[in-house]
Amino acid sequence: MKLSTKLLAATAMISASAASAVELEVTHWWTSGGEAAAVSKFADAWNATGNTWLDGAIAGSGGTARPIIISRIIGGDPMGATQMNHGRQAEELIEAGMMLDLSDVAEAGGWKDIVNPSALLDSCTLDGKIFCVPVNIHSGQWIWLSHAAYETAGVPVPTDWNEFVASAPKLQAAGILPLAMGQQGWQQNLAFGAITIAVAGTEAWREVTVNKNADVARGPEYTAVFEAVANARELARGSNVQDWNQATNMVITGTAGAQLMGDWAQGEFAVAEQVEGVDYSCLPGLGLNEVLDTGGDAFYFPLNDDPEITAAQKELAALLISPEVQVSFNLAKGSLPVRGDIDMSSANGCMQKGLGILADGGILPSGDQALSADTQTQIEDLMAQFWSGDMAAADAQESYAELIANAD
Repeated sequence: MKLSTKLLAATAMISASAASAVELEVTHWWTSGGEAAAVSKFADAWNATGNTWLDGAIAGSGGTARPIIISRIIGGDPMGATQMNHGRQAEELIEAGMMLDLSDVAEAGGWKDIVNPSALLDSCTLDGKIFCVPVNIHSGQWIWLSHAAYETAGVPVPTDWNEFVASAPKLQAAGILPLAMGQQGWQQNLAFGAITIAVAGTEAWREVTVNKNADVARGPEYTAVFEAVANARELARGSNVQDWNQATNMVITGTAGAQLMGDWAQGEFAVAEQVEGVDYSCLPGLGLNEVLDTGGDAFYFPLNDDPEITAAQKELAALLISPEVQVSFNLAKGSLPVRGDIDMSSANGCMQKGLGILADGGILPSGDQALSADTQTQIEDLMAQFWSGDMAAADAQESYAELIANAD
């Protein structure tokens, strides 16, 4: 695939195309089957320009990969480009002057006119300059349900969280684990966030997560949340897998009834050749509050002293947000595109639900956008402790409220 005429025009001021082939190492943590299929769309598009994508996949979650990425940049061994989540994860690197300013690429490509919602580009912006290119919208407020599991249990597939909880005894009686859960803090925190929005609602969530209101975190809405999470913890007892895609596979194989996971789970269902509405169901907002957060991924480009590499970095940034690449990547990834001007009519039913919510404006900022990386890590540590042990819901709520009170 060659760069489109429109893309070449937008990047002519940078490099009418690379004067000579450039190899860029690109680090990321997309290593599951579905993720690998998606990132290959980026690699193929870049290689088609005559340049070379040197894949720097780091096994594990973002929590594993980010310290490695940051250490390399600080240590003077930067990669050509790196995935991070758009938000505040690269804030300190930008403030230290270690990341490439992409403002000229963004202006040439009209990013302010095409990125939807605009908060995604705002999350890439510091002191009026743009330092990353957002490539997708990933939301965590989903429950994925196995039709095979419910057929075995002899009960209808639930249509919301409350019905799922009510169905759990029938699943257990059939020897099926109700809730698949990977034993990692970020997964447990994601599940906590999804349950929060479903149970407490968006206003309470925003007051706590965005406005850092510890009084609301201690209040009755969040008491109901922590009690619901404690109940979910019991439904996940016996889920001994570690990685999120292993938990997704439990739903795919019908050994678990459901999983609370972001929309990237769609990539695993696609690789397994399962069909939405036939083999599995997806409920945004857990079927109770159909809203999505605007989390997701972006690419940052560490500074270097080689003008040829810098030109290639800017060319890659423009390519990642080009219409053709946005369609191919997001269809494979299960995420929503950041462009509001492309045709996604071939997307599956789950993605269409997400696109509908996005079009209706039912969106919230992600935790990565509202909270610092340090605060996020502390909350993940608390959730890992809460989900894996026997901490009382009231004790977990108070610890959480303290973290919110001191959040930055």
